[in-house]
Amino acid sequence: MSDSAGSPGSEHDDERADASAPSSPEASEFGRQFAAAAEKSGLGALARDEKLSGRDLLVAVGGVRGILEALLPGLVFLVVYSSLTSFGGQDPQAALFPALGASVGLAVVFTIVRIATKGQPTQAIAGLIGVIASAALALWTGDARDNYVLGFFTNAAYALALMVSLLVRWPAIGLIVGFLMGDGVAWKHDRRKYRAAQFLTLVWIGLFVGRLLVQVPLYLVDNVEALGATRLLMGVPLYALVLVFSWLVVRAVYPSATRSAE
Repeated sequence: MSDSAGSPGSEHDDERADASAPSSPEASEFGRQFAAAAEKSGLGALARDEKLSGRDLLVAVGGVRGILEALLPGLVFLVVYSSLTSFGGQDPQAALFPALGASVGLAVVFTIVRIATKGQPTQAIAGLIGVIASAALALWTGDARDNYVLGFFTNAAYALALMVSLLVRWPAIGLIVGFLMGDGVAWKHDRRKYRAAQFLTLVWIGLFVGRLLVQVPLYLVDNVEALGATRLLMGVPLYALVLVFSWLVVRAVYPSATRSAE
């Protein structure tokens, strides 16, 4: 690999060999399960591609149907709520029920369509559960902005988990990419790959923390319209940008066999 991949020496080579070889049947099974889980992630859909096309990126973010399932319930809630309060002159609490009803109803339709067409219903069901839980919280408090609270906890949980992985020196993105690329945990003993794993993990932390830094202040000042809009913009679009950037870094540290030979 690169000259920056660590200091030469037989001891270092032995460490790499030991790291790439499964130490036990349990370790091998963990590796298979982790790789299978990582394969389902957006990065899993891109990691091994030599070239990145628009279609590849579309598949990585869930396809057209997945994007609609992720965006439309939130968009419908925002449009209905804003229309009723800003143009219809309704009281915010009175506008809350029809806005949430439209959002949940659309999520239900998406789930039924997934099941009826014998597609993969997991994403739609997960989205439906999230929409219902958020709607229930907003109805319970009578505050439209609480429709977005669960998203704060989700982003905080992801950011915290990634931070912990950095602190224990096992950056999570490195684990995901390592198993996807067939590298196991050998990347941890390659300085270039390890630093790339740390960097990408920080980038993903930045995504989740950035969402919180922008959206929580909007929640605190009770700006539901701006909160809903930024939630949409910092959802799939920002996720796609981070995926593309991650792919560029992965391809730089895991060059193809042809490029390596050259």
